[in-house]
Amino acid sequence: MAERPEDLNLPNAVITRIIKEALPDGVNVSKEARRAISQAASVFVLYATSCANNFAMKAKRKTLNAGDVLAAMEEMEFERFLEPLREALE
Repeated sequence: MAERPEDLNLPNAVITRIIKEALPDGVNVSKEARRAISQAASVFVLYATSCANNFAMKAKRKTLNAGDVLAAMEEMEFERFLEPLREALE
């Protein structure tokens, strides 16, 4: 299990694709900026997983489910992600 953000390395290709899709054409991102974004994403994933795990533990379950993740997003005050996540789950 990843206990520190540096233990979780998201694939560079995924990070690069997300950055490219989020920015207009012609915008370049330095290697250092991509690394910083990757580390921030890792911290976010660890935090979201930890929050979702708390909901599963309260329900006396060992398996996280989509409801746990949605509840975690709300608890983390990322309500704007709820609808896109619900749509992706359908």
